[in-house]
Amino acid sequence: MPHYTGDLSRSWVIVPLLVMYLLDLGGVGFLGPDEPRYASIGREMTRSGDWITPRLDGEPWFEKPPLLYWMIAAGRRIHLPDEWAARLPVALLSAGFLVFFFRLISREFSSRLALAALAILATSAGWVAFSFAALTDLPMSATLAAAMFIALFDSRPKQGYSAGALLGLSILAKGFVPLVLFAPIFLVARGKRLAMIAGCLVVAAPWYVLCWASNGSIFWNEFFWRHHVERFLTGSLQHVQPVWFYVPVVLLGLFPWTPLVGLLGSRKTYEDVRVRFLAGWLMFAFVFFSAARNKLPGYVLPLLPALAVVLAVGLEKARGARWWMAASTLLLVALPTIAAALPQALLSGVRKAHAGFGLGAPFLLVAGAVWWLAWRDRHSLAMLTAAMAVLSGVVYMKAKTFPVLDEGVSVRAFWRTHGAAKACVENVRRDWKYGLDYYAGHPLPECQIAGTDKRPIITVRNGQLALILR
Repeated sequence: MPHYTGDLSRSWVIVPLLVMYLLDLGGVGFLGPDEPRYASIGREMTRSGDWITPRLDGEPWFEKPPLLYWMIAAGRRIHLPDEWAARLPVALLSAGFLVFFFRLISREFSSRLALAALAILATSAGWVAFSFAALTDLPMSATLAAAMFIALFDSRPKQGYSAGALLGLSILAKGFVPLVLFAPIFLVARGKRLAMIAGCLVVAAPWYVLCWASNGSIFWNEFFWRHHVERFLTGSLQHVQPVWFYVPVVLLGLFPWTPLVGLLGSRKTYEDVRVRFLAGWLMFAFVFFSAARNKLPGYVLPLLPALAVVLAVGLEKARGARWWMAASTLLLVALPTIAAALPQALLSGVRKAHAGFGLGAPFLLVAGAVWWLAWRDRHSLAMLTAAMAVLSGVVYMKAKTFPVLDEGVSVRAFWRTHGAAKACVENVRRDWKYGLDYYAGHPLPECQIAGTDKRPIITVRNGQLALILR
């Protein structure tokens, strides 16, 4: 079977990745409650010059450590537009990690297997979505995965410092969960343990010490007890989900590669001890996240890099690989339906989303081409064809959904039209309130009793924001 050389693949693989991740980063305003909130904290860091204590509307905010805020603040420092300043650092980190991922898997396994793993990870719905958003999940997942793969696959003892430093960055991205996820790797990477501990402490410890010294016990009480211990053990943060919640989340996050999950049932997938270890780690991490009371889809993003390697190995060993690849590509025919349903799903939840059926007919032809190339033993070319089809699907999704999302889900379009910086808010949902505060540049107050407050009112009419003058 023909193999693509590592050097050839490395020379051009960054181009389509950059196209996919950087395209139209500012095409839609901030979405959800977290993006505008994190962007506000990063902007405030730039204004105040205090890079130790995260602050939201002038008050300390200890929900997350500072790595994402630093990244956003750096984007602000070079005068990028609002959404670009917050999202570009995340997108570049993702693209950089994927190049590292490809090179390391090429060296450890083969270029062909690395190309398959890269295609699966880089074009999966979960990784693409979180590479776009200014959220903490991708920075934590990318740095943790890099630390894991170096510790497992790079035999040089000094590389323990690199693995430890990357682990430290993941701790600065999202707290102490990476320590739990890294524990199995620490147990088997015997010759690098001291180096990993040293690298991790040098990178992560200074901020934690300085933030504690600046803010006292309130920092540890809020950051550790509330957002680590209580988040895991109690439902106080109102994200309680059933124990099976992450099964559909992982399956959807792998889209369009979801059919490849069937390869996990094949014994041939696990003939290599390295794959058996990765599979064991995946089970450990999945059980850990499922045991937590509070669950959000982004929590399981760290599973995708290791899962992509296991699935790529399973695909390489499968007899009917062409059918697996074609089935994955065939799922892209659902993109028009997904594009129609996505805005309403983000606005009201998946269960309340309604959309008509649409068929992406061109992807039927692509699926046939992928099957034919694999049948002709052109497996690498078949995988590239499937990946390029997903890339075109991402471009299609952005073109179709961003204008609708900007008008109906983000508050940016409303703010550009009305720009009522002196307004008050009344009965506005939480994510819209954070967005309004960001674009206003300050927190908008709640409206007072009618007749005593003469400011314009921002409220909700027929499910959309409305400005009422009085």
